[in-house]
Amino acid sequence: MLRRVELGLQKHVTDTVGKKVAHGITHALGLPVTDCRIIKVFTIQGVDDCDVRSIVDAAALHDPVLHVASTTPLADGFDWIIEVGFRPGVTDNEGRTAHQSLALILERTPEEAENIAVYTSTQYLLSGDLSEDDVARIGKDFLANELIQRFEYKSAADWAKAPGFEPKAAQVTGEVHDDVAEVDLQAMTDDELVAFSRENTLALSLEEMQTIRDHYTDPDVAAARKAAGLSAHPTDAELEALAQTWSEHCKHKIFSAKIDYENREKGTRTTIDSIFKTFIMDSTARIREERGEDDFCLSVFKDNAGVITFDEDHSICIKVETHNSPSALDPYGGALTGIVGVNRDPMGTGMGADLICNTDVFCFASPFYDKVLPPRLLHPRRVLEGVREGVEHGGNKSGIPTVNGSVVFHEQYLGKPLVFCGTIGLLPAEVSGKPSHEKTAIPGDAIVMCGGRIGKDGIHGATFSSEELHEGSPATAVQIGDPITQRKMYDFLMRARDAGLYNAITDNGAGGLSSSVGEMAEFCGGCKMDLSKAPLKYDGLRPWEILLSEAQERMTLAVPQDKLDAFLTLSREMNVESSVLGEFTDSGYFHVTYKDRPVAYLPMQFLHDGVPQMQLKAIWERPADEDPYIPFFVADHADLLKKMLGRLNICSKEYIVRQYDHEVQGGSVVKPLTGAQNDGPSDAGVMRPVLGSTKGIVVSHGICPKFSKLDTYWMMASAIDEAIRNAVAIGANPRHMAGTDNFCWCDPVQSEKTPDGHYKLAQLVRANQALAHYCQSFSVPCISGKDSMKNDYTGGGQKISIPPTVLFSVLGLVDDVNKCVTSDFKKPGDLVYILGLTRPELGGSEISDMMKAPFTEVPQVDAVTARERYYALHSAITDGLVTAAHDLSDGGLGVAAAEMAIGGRIGARINLDSVPVCPDSMEATDILYSETNSRLLVSVAPENRDAFEAAFAGQHCACIGEVTGGETFVIESGGKRLVEEHVQALTDAWQNTLGGNGKAKAN
Repeated sequence: MLRRVELGLQKHVTDTVGKKVAHGITHALGLPVTDCRIIKVFTIQGVDDCDVRSIVDAAALHDPVLHVASTTPLADGFDWIIEVGFRPGVTDNEGRTAHQSLALILERTPEEAENIAVYTSTQYLLSGDLSEDDVARIGKDFLANELIQRFEYKSAADWAKAPGFEPKAAQVTGEVHDDVAEVDLQAMTDDELVAFSRENTLALSLEEMQTIRDHYTDPDVAAARKAAGLSAHPTDAELEALAQTWSEHCKHKIFSAKIDYENREKGTRTTIDSIFKTFIMDSTARIREERGEDDFCLSVFKDNAGVITFDEDHSICIKVETHNSPSALDPYGGALTGIVGVNRDPMGTGMGADLICNTDVFCFASPFYDKVLPPRLLHPRRVLEGVREGVEHGGNKSGIPTVNGSVVFHEQYLGKPLVFCGTIGLLPAEVSGKPSHEKTAIPGDAIVMCGGRIGKDGIHGATFSSEELHEGSPATAVQIGDPITQRKMYDFLMRARDAGLYNAITDNGAGGLSSSVGEMAEFCGGCKMDLSKAPLKYDGLRPWEILLSEAQERMTLAVPQDKLDAFLTLSREMNVESSVLGEFTDSGYFHVTYKDRPVAYLPMQFLHDGVPQMQLKAIWERPADEDPYIPFFVADHADLLKKMLGRLNICSKEYIVRQYDHEVQGGSVVKPLTGAQNDGPSDAGVMRPVLGSTKGIVVSHGICPKFSKLDTYWMMASAIDEAIRNAVAIGANPRHMAGTDNFCWCDPVQSEKTPDGHYKLAQLVRANQALAHYCQSFSVPCISGKDSMKNDYTGGGQKISIPPTVLFSVLGLVDDVNKCVTSDFKKPGDLVYILGLTRPELGGSEISDMMKAPFTEVPQVDAVTARERYYALHSAITDGLVTAAHDLSDGGLGVAAAEMAIGGRIGARINLDSVPVCPDSMEATDILYSETNSRLLVSVAPENRDAFEAAFAGQHCACIGEVTGGETFVIESGGKRLVEEHVQALTDAWQNTLGGNGKAKAN
C-alpha cells in the first residue's frame, strides 16, 4: 500500500520558489498567474501507519521550523492545482535520498530497506484567471517535461469534491527477465535488415548489418559459439553490444572513414584515409617530435582524457564532452548527465584524477523565439533554463568549481542544442611507484562495478546520439545523474587509488558495462562477466538491458584478487556499493552470462575492429556570394554601440554565471566575472590546482560557428586563435599549452535526406585541415577530443541542421598566478594599446548579422605574426608591464573597449585614427566592428610605455587612447566624437538583454 506525506511551508514563511514559478509562467507563457504556492509530496511504499507517524514525528523529511508535515492533503486557497511527478523508470534523486533517511529513522537493516521505496512529486497551487486549457498548457509547456514526467490537475471546485490525487509509484516493477532472444539475420532481406536496425535504435547501416550477418555464418564462429552454449544466431545482447561499440558516438566512423576529397576550387583530388589520423593524431605527433625533450604530453588519444605534465609531482588532464541529443529531449536531465558524466572521464583517466574544475559552453536558439515549434522540440528558453540548471546542480553539488564557459546563440540550434561540458583533473605523478597516467587490466583481475545501480534509463544512449533527432526518438535514452551518489563514489575511489587497490579504472559511459568492460578487456584480451550479480534499481530488466544501460554514477575497475577484500571493505566503510561481476581473461572473447545462461560470446577482435570502414565522398565548391553589400549609414554611433552590446552573443551572461560556484575548493584565481564590481567579462579562468603553490592552470576556449557558412577552414582557424588569444590575454604561457577539439556537425553523409552531404563532408575536411595547420603553427598539440555527428532534427515536414561547430579548448600553464591580468581598465592615465592589424573582415560578424549586410570577407589568421605577438605579450605580462588585457572577438574593437570600461566602471578615450589598418583607409564602422583575429587591447601604465613599446618593436602595435578616470566613454575619429556615452549607460545596455537589473528584452 502507498502512503503520502505532504510538506507545506509554515504560514509565516514566504514561498520564494512559488513566487519565482508564478513570475516564470507569466513571463514565459503570458498567462495571468497572480500567485503560486508549492507543496512537496513523498509517496512511500513498504511502510505502515505506525511507520509514517514515526517519520513525521522524527522530522525525517522536513524542517519543522519551516514546514508543516501532513498525511492528509494540505492544499487550500487556490484556483487550480497541478501535481508533477516522474514517470516509471526515471531516476528520482530526491526520492533516493529520502529512502536512505527513512531506512535510518525506521532502523531497517539493508535487506529490510530494500522493501521501502520513496517517490517524489510537487504540487503547484495556482491563483489567477485561468482556463482549463491555460492550466494544461502550464503543465505541458512550463512545469513538466512529458518525456520523463507526468502531471495531472484539478480546479478548486473539483478539489473540494474529492481532495487529493491518487497515489502513484513512479518506478518499474516486474519479475526479473533472464530470457535471451536470438535474431535470425539470415532470413532477413536487405530492407528488413535496415528496418530492424531502425526499429531497434541500433543506428547501423546496411553494410554494417550485413557484416554482422556474415560474421555469424563463419563455420569457425559457429563452432566456438556451440562450445559456449549458443546457437549460430546472434543474441539480442550481442547485437546491442555491437551496435553501441560500432556506433558513430563511440567509434567515430565518419572521422575514421576513407574519403575521396575533391577540391574543385583548386582542381585537386586526394584520398584521405581517416580524418582523425591524418590531421589530428598526425599533427600532435609532429608537434611532440619537434619539441623533443620539451614535450610535456604524457597520454594522448588513448584514455578518457588527455594528460600533460604540470609540475614535478603532478600531471594535469582535460576532457570535454557533448550531451546534445539528451539535452534536446530533457534539458535538465541531459545537461546534468553531461556534467557528471564528463566528471567521470578524469576520474577514470590513468589511475584516477582529482577533479579540479569544470568548464561549459552552451549553444541555443534565441530565448525570444516567437514562432510555432516543430513537433517534439522544446522552446529555446526552456532548453536554456533546463540546461543551465542541470549543469548547475551537477557541478555545485559535486563540489567542483565552474571557472570558464560561454553561451552562443544561433537560429539553427533550434533543432538541437549543443551542450559542451568539460572537466580538468589533477593526478599525482606516480601511484604505487608507477606513472599515474598508465593503467592495465591483468588476466585474473576481478571485474568490479561501483557506485550507482543499473536501471532502464540511458538504454540506447550511444546509438540514439548517433542519429538525427526525430519525433520517435526513444525516451529511454534520457538519463538523470545523481551528483551526491557520484561524489561519495569519487571520494572512495581516490582513497582506493592512493592505497593501490586496483590496476585499472574507467567510467560506465556510453554503452554501460558493454563499453567499460569491453574496452578494459582490450588490455588483457578478454573477460567473463555474470550479469545476475549486477545491482539493479528495480526488477524487470532483461540481460541485454543490464549490459547496455547507461544509468549514471558508475565506474568499472580491475581489482587484483589479493586486494579484492580490502577494496570491498573500504567500499562498505564509505557506504559505496561495489559488486564483483566476473574477471578479466586472456580468452580473446567478450563472454557474458546471466547466471549459467550464455548471453554474449563475441570475439574481441570483431567487437572492436570488425566495423567496416566507411567509404565517403567530399566535394568542395565555394558557395556563391550573396547579394552585393550595400553600405549602411550610421546616424548615431553611440546608439549602435549600445545595440551591439545588447546582442545575444555579446551581452552579459551574468545571471547564468552567478548560479555556478566558482570558489569551492579555494583554488580559483581569475573568476568568470571580474572588475570593479565583479561583473565584467573574463577572457579565461585561472586556477591553482595545488594550494600553496603559485603555479596555475589557465582554461579558455574558442568557438566561431557564425563563420561556418562562409568557410569552415577559417571557422576552425578562428576558434583555435581565439582560444589561444584568450589564454595569453590572462597570462598563460603560449609555449606550454594543449588543446582539445570538440566537433559538432550536421550529417555529412550523402543520402536522400542529406542531398548536400558531399559539401558538408568537405566542410569537415577543411576544418580539420585548418586544425592541423594552426595547431602546428602555434605548437599547441591536441591531447583529447570528441566528435558528435548527426546533429540534425527532422520532424513536421522540415529538417533543421546545426551550423558546423567546433569548440576548441585550451589548457595552459602559468608559472606565477600573481602575475595574471584581467580585462578591466584599472586606473586613470593608463595608456590603451591595440596589438595587431585590423582588416575589413566583417563576414559572419555581429555587425553583419545585425545589419543583415552580406559581408563575405571572413576573418583569417596569420599564425606567424600572431605567434610572435603572443610571445611578446606573455613576456610583457610576466614583466609586469600590462595592467589589463582583453581579446577582440565578437563585436570587434568597439565592443572590447566598451567591455574594458564596463569592467573597470571607468571612462576611456579611444582614437580610431591611430588604429593600424589594412588597407590604409577604412570606414570608422569597419574599424570599430571588424572581427579580424589575433588582436588584443591592453592598458599600460605611463611609466612603462617605453619598455612596453620596445617589447613589440617591429610589430603592429599602437597607442590608441587612454583611461580617463571619468564616467564617460569616448570614441573619436577624424576630429569628431563618434561616441560620448556614460559608462553606466553602456553597462545597462550590456546587462539588460538576459535579465540584468531584473529586465529581459529581445534584441
